[in-house]
Amino acid sequence: MKILVLNAGSSSQKSCLYEIPEAAFPETAAEPIWEAMVDWGANPDYGSLTVVANGSKQERHLASDAPSRGLEAVLETLVQGETQVLGSLSEITIVGHRVVHGGDRYSQATFITEAVKQTIEELIPLAPNHNPAHLDEILAVEAVLGEIPQVAVFDTAFHTSIPPAAATYPIPYDWFDKGIRRYGFHGISHRYCAEQAATLSGKPLESLRMITAHLGNGASLAAIREGKSINTSMGFTPLEGLMMGTRSGSIDPAIPLYLMKETGLDAQGVDRLLNKESGLKGIFGPSGDLREILQAREAGNPRAALAFEMYVGRLQGAIASMIPQLGGLDLLAFTAGVGENSSAVRSATCAGLEFLGLQLDEGKNRGSAKNSLISSPNSSVQVWVIHAQEDWAIARDCWQLAQRHRKGYSNET
Repeated sequence: MKILVLNAGSSSQKSCLYEIPEAAFPETAAEPIWEAMVDWGANPDYGSLTVVANGSKQERHLASDAPSRGLEAVLETLVQGETQVLGSLSEITIVGHRVVHGGDRYSQATFITEAVKQTIEELIPLAPNHNPAHLDEILAVEAVLGEIPQVAVFDTAFHTSIPPAAATYPIPYDWFDKGIRRYGFHGISHRYCAEQAATLSGKPLESLRMITAHLGNGASLAAIREGKSINTSMGFTPLEGLMMGTRSGSIDPAIPLYLMKETGLDAQGVDRLLNKESGLKGIFGPSGDLREILQAREAGNPRAALAFEMYVGRLQGAIASMIPQLGGLDLLAFTAGVGENSSAVRSATCAGLEFLGLQLDEGKNRGSAKNSLISSPNSSVQVWVIHAQEDWAIARDCWQLAQRHRKGYSNET
């Protein structure tokens, strides 16, 4: 099977093509045979396209950001030039999409139907920066590839198992009936990270009390028991929870009201400040990139030091707050850009969790490879660094759904 995975953001789109045996899904993750990245945000007049395949790298401009024309230009690189890996686009078996918001309606990957597209559209107010791009991309695939099977893999699906006590906010209950609840995000990453950590540890996933830390520009935790998400740090929107690159994370909810009243700031302005100008960037100033902050911290910059201390402190507090619900902690896993690459964040975070019997092996932490154990043999909590492979997880879901479909199962939600 040749599975095309499309991962659309608000101003970018990543595409991967995987070639997977139809008879059995590989036990270990495979590298894509073709990758493409489109960035619509770097220049207002055109998009930039970068394609990697066959050891070659191709770069060009896209004159229009119309989804169907942009996608058509991307797909052309599959069948033409140095990056050609297919004889024809008809060789593509299925297309999988990461979709940020599926609400509480979808607990697993699902074939895209008119009803699914309607749901994605209805949820645009809850994910205005992402769901429109997902819907545009789905329609673009229809325009370019016709009636090829398409699958939606929802970031919220993994968290539909969160119990009501964690999913419900302490506000008038009828708001819950209107859809105001904890949804959680990064679910594809959290699920894959948990499964991979369990496999590497040699223990059944269902036996582990686990916290997965997806730390990138966006960041969230998931508390996982018996293989299911029972709590997560992001909530109704991806703004809640941890301090992030440019997002504030959780703050006193009266602060935005105060700013609007005292400064005349409107809702759009508050949204921009909390999502684009806060977090690490808000404290440090020049950037929300942790790599720059760590360099400035080493050079003695006090605001960089403050930003790092706040980031770690809030991360430690969020991890600790989930342990009672889990009834203990067997495994802590770090994943995504910061989680995988910043030994300083991992070390500082774990230093505050030693009361749990957690002991980090600093040598392993500093020299950690992907998918490695970095806790000491005497640690009561295993600590792992897990390589994030969200696109591979989407490809796997497409493969599994296609197998069920062949055996006569219906489109399950």
